[in-house]
Amino acid sequence: MKHFWIVCLWMSFALFCITTTAQENGRQIVILDPGHGGVDSGTIGINGIKEKDIVLDVAKEAIRLNKELFGNTLDIYLTRYSDTLISLSDRTKLVKILQPDIFISIHCNQAPRKAAQGIEVYVQQPNTTTNSDLQSKSENLSEVILSEFDNALGFKIRGMKYANFQVLRETQDICPAVLLEVGFLSNREEAEHSRREESVMGYATVILQVLLKEEDAKNY
Repeated sequence: MKHFWIVCLWMSFALFCITTTAQENGRQIVILDPGHGGVDSGTIGINGIKEKDIVLDVAKEAIRLNKELFGNTLDIYLTRYSDTLISLSDRTKLVKILQPDIFISIHCNQAPRKAAQGIEVYVQQPNTTTNSDLQSKSENLSEVILSEFDNALGFKIRGMKYANFQVLRETQDICPAVLLEVGFLSNREEAEHSRREESVMGYATVILQVLLKEEDAKNY
């Protein structure tokens, strides 16, 4: 029990240091949330690939590209860095602690109809208590993501949709928050596309382009 509390205190101190440093250096704080993990594989592709692996690879590639190509312009943190199952409440708890500028949950799609293709972005379903300013920013963020996937990678765009996902519901009043579906693993073409290293790099690059545009807009 003593060890448990020591670990908790250390984590709290580390998160405090991260937040303070990020605020002092003025860089945009971003949390990327690779969905699923551990015993929760998420969608299993028609070719056997697992959603949990693809989305983690994309998130880690975003960190690598941010460091190697963009000089750590953004402060990017992940809700998981390995094949570990993190509860939804713990994912949103990180958002509440770090108070990021943007939160993007990354997933892959599936559908009974094998021909279904394309990119979808979900935003929290608004209600009477919704922060209208953050709601508008989340919707704008989703449109920028869709536009970039269309222009840069030529994906079919299925549009912005509303949902009541926990990771959106519990972050909607903190920062612009969206859930990105990077193609259908139930579709053979997109499943094969997603398993390639260059495709993972492409997804990560598009996400970074969106984030850098948001950074420029914030500083304008």
